[in-house]
Amino acid sequence: MNTGIFVPPQHWNKKLARVWDHLPPEYGNPVEISKELQRQLRLVEDIVLYAQEKKMMHPVQFLRETFSPNFNLRDLDKHARDKPSGKPKVNLDFFYQMDEYIKYKQGVVAPSTMHVFKNLKLILECFQTFRKKPIIFEEIDLDFYEEFIHYLRFDHIHRKRKEVIKGFKTNSVGKNIKQLIVFLRNRKAKKIISDLDLTGFKIPEEDADAIYLSPEEIKKLQQLDLSHHPLLLRYRDLFVFGCYTGLRFSDYSVIRTEDVRNGMLYKKQGKTKHWVVVPLRDEADHIFHNSFNRNIPHVTNPEFNRYIKEIGKLAALNQPIKHSYMKGNKNIVEIRPKYEWITSHTCRRSFCTNEFLAGTPVELIMKISGHKSLKDFYRYIKIAPEQAGQRIREIWQQRGEMMRPDIVT
Repeated sequence: MNTGIFVPPQHWNKKLARVWDHLPPEYGNPVEISKELQRQLRLVEDIVLYAQEKKMMHPVQFLRETFSPNFNLRDLDKHARDKPSGKPKVNLDFFYQMDEYIKYKQGVVAPSTMHVFKNLKLILECFQTFRKKPIIFEEIDLDFYEEFIHYLRFDHIHRKRKEVIKGFKTNSVGKNIKQLIVFLRNRKAKKIISDLDLTGFKIPEEDADAIYLSPEEIKKLQQLDLSHHPLLLRYRDLFVFGCYTGLRFSDYSVIRTEDVRNGMLYKKQGKTKHWVVVPLRDEADHIFHNSFNRNIPHVTNPEFNRYIKEIGKLAALNQPIKHSYMKGNKNIVEIRPKYEWITSHTCRRSFCTNEFLAGTPVELIMKISGHKSLKDFYRYIKIAPEQAGQRIREIWQQRGEMMRPDIVT
């Protein structure tokens, strides 16, 4: 705010917030300047106090619109009638603000992330109906967090399911809590809502059980005779292509002709917006140029996941795999043949795990996978205990600390 007073920076004492006594005469008398600044400071304090007493929503904005060095406090009531809130009233309806946040994110984040935002809004609307009480920003506290967590774990009914399924897995609960925190912090940063204490808002998570395919299994899929199942060819080739590039499905399923040059794949990742450069293996290069004629076929994630399981079944990937996860306070254990666990995400996980086992430096793998921390990367890759033991044996042999099995007598 302009005080109408000019003091050269070198003549202003920042520590004491006052004019130096040796101010040159042409800039005024330092004692009189200090008195005037004190008067204006009291004026500011009186205006803010008035706004607070009137319970104005934006007292600082009211101050900015009201203050001038010669403002008369007797005009405050008249000024307040002209500008009763100091700022156009903000719609603080929770779901209105969620819609504004989603509109702001449109075109900024990947479509898959937009789906997460919209789904969170639907879940919160269901939660509001379930609790029979509107969600209000001022009431979002630790009690609200614990109530919402309990709802996510035990009470939320999944939509569009033939059978009634209640509650989310731990990591799905954590994903929704994380996005809620991001939304609330965004509204705070934009000064739309007052400060909220989110200290106790923890993000539940557990190590996800997930599979990967070994190089031998990927090769088995690649060599699978699908002459009697021509519909499955493009899904098989796209899956193998994904295993050899390490990209997310949302990235490797939309590669364009110009993205591949001189045996290298140049791609801006949709989720992180970072560029990656992936050297194409001979197998991936052959698929791109010969199988796809440099044009990746358009397939949706659901249909891809459905057909790749069928392909895995034809390839006899029947090894029983046991997965366990927490749902509410229950530990759920499922045993299925390996092909039933295959999804589009298996491609990226297979790439990362196989490259790690082959000795590729982790920092180079992360350049392609997009992981930002070693902790996240090591949680992501999946290595069986036998493979870990075998890898350690190979490292010891390379260092000469262990004899090769074939020469042990």
